[in-house]
Amino acid sequence: MRRREFVGLLGGVAAWPLAAGAQQAKPVARIGLFLPPPRNLEVDAFLAGLRDFGWIEGDNAHVEYRDAGGDDSRLPALAAELVALDVDVLVTATFPGILAARGATTKIPTVMIVDPDLVTIGLAASMAHPGGNITGQTFFLTELAAKRLEILAGLAPAMTRAGVLLQRGNPLNAGTMSAMTAAAQVLKLQLAPIEVDVPGDLQGALAAVAATRVDGLVITDANAFVTSPIVAAIVAQCRVPAIAAPVLASRGAAPVGYGVDFTAMFRRAAGFVHRILKGADPGDIPIEQPTQFRTVVNLKTAKALGVEIPPAVLLRADDVIE
Repeated sequence: MRRREFVGLLGGVAAWPLAAGAQQAKPVARIGLFLPPPRNLEVDAFLAGLRDFGWIEGDNAHVEYRDAGGDDSRLPALAAELVALDVDVLVTATFPGILAARGATTKIPTVMIVDPDLVTIGLAASMAHPGGNITGQTFFLTELAAKRLEILAGLAPAMTRAGVLLQRGNPLNAGTMSAMTAAAQVLKLQLAPIEVDVPGDLQGALAAVAATRVDGLVITDANAFVTSPIVAAIVAQCRVPAIAAPVLASRGAAPVGYGVDFTAMFRRAAGFVHRILKGADPGDIPIEQPTQFRTVVNLKTAKALGVEIPPAVLLRADDVIE
């Protein structure tokens, strides 16, 4: 072998470890996810959505996950903690979550999984071009509450007074009650707002419900999907026809559920994260609204409460749980 060829061979051998090292040094996306509830099926759906787009936890993605254990007051500290870690994108859900994210950063791209109308509350310039650092998905909170009241009227034709379960201090309560009042006037129903602390003293919540006479109950809170044990206890005490989010009905907390599919929205949120990680500006990514709504009937819960489900309600159900 010639000397020049031998030297060239040595150079190639010496380069092998460097080339191998270069292949192993993959860029890892750092995603900060913080939510009010402990880890649940919705979080698993989000992680599955990331995998759909090729972001594999432990490979090319690392998810810094924090939960507030149902205590919204902890959300600002969790958001600040993730911002201090300099994550590539921040992800959260619910109105308190997005407010915490906004308070922690106006620079790190932020994806809201499910939240109220950001344009109305002044955190987005428009649905098509939100501007700033926040985008994601919203849903028709006030309209859903009014629609639930209409379905409840069909579920309980003899109802004259409907209870409206609200999270105390939620700034969206006024808009929700306004929409429901308009619907109640058409249906000739009285409304009885019942505010409870979430999280809070369960016995206090049960006492507040017991002090209010109602023939039916609407659970309106956007955060209700994280408080199913509290809702289940309240519904069980009232023992009247009740309607909530689909996820609550599927978990046995209410006999009927109507609204958006939260689990699907968590999975869909991964698409926003993917676009941002690929270089898209969140201010240019349109905010999406759901186009599909689900009705869930839980016959097991209805039977336990002594609630009869009319055939018309069963016919409109997308899912019937025996």
